[in-house]
Amino acid sequence: MTLCSLLRRLLAATALAQAAFSIHAQGFDNVRFDVPTGRGDGIVGAAVINVPRYLGSDERKTRIFPLLDYRWSNGWFAGTGSGVGYNFSTRPSIQYGVRMTADFGRDEDDAAALRGLGDIDPAAEIGAFLNLRFDSGLFLRSALRYGSGNDHDGLVIDAGAGYGWMLAPRWRLGTGVNATYVNQSYMRQYFGVDTTQATRSGYPVYQPGAGVRDVRANVSLGYQISERWGVNASAAIVQLQKDAKASPITRDRTTFIAVLGTAYRF
Repeated sequence: MTLCSLLRRLLAATALAQAAFSIHAQGFDNVRFDVPTGRGDGIVGAAVINVPRYLGSDERKTRIFPLLDYRWSNGWFAGTGSGVGYNFSTRPSIQYGVRMTADFGRDEDDAAALRGLGDIDPAAEIGAFLNLRFDSGLFLRSALRYGSGNDHDGLVIDAGAGYGWMLAPRWRLGTGVNATYVNQSYMRQYFGVDTTQATRSGYPVYQPGAGVRDVRANVSLGYQISERWGVNASAAIVQLQKDAKASPITRDRTTFIAVLGTAYRF
């Protein structure tokens, strides 16, 4: 395994672990809502996740991964869940800012269905985010990321809504929906097959266009063990859409993500 491939897998693992502690986060889709208290606020923990080997795969993997995230009261934040960036707002009901994240790429050795397609290298992404929270428990989240893929021209836009409420003094339930739009460059690299790949893999040439990649529904249940310790179980159902669903490498158009984790807030 190359150093580049190892780095991609380690970074992807820690990003996925963030899903255990955020109702709707998947990778770098969103920035979490927590407002720092005092000089700053951090989370450290671990999660067990069960996910497809790639989006559209019918093969799965289960792993244990770490989590580390911190945000300062001056607006800066860094970590495995939200990337590195700056929140310009000082209000808990709205967040907006800029950030840098990573697209972790894909290794053709990740699954049998990817053989012959070659690797997609990790790439740095630049982006922006906007979150809104209402007193009723409703929240809206959106994020834009640009720079993924071997040509560094992939664009990903995420938008979602959710609702969270306390079931009991220590129990919290959350639900939500989310959709992801990608441009043609992203879609062709992750779901397309060019002439060279067709020759190597045996797939027909497939050139998808821009559009909605997937929609998903989420549910999570959290329990606060103490003031600083908590556990969270979450699950999501993901449905591929349009050109992503029709791709020859798509083996499962509907898939599930399950996460069980614990975190310490410091």
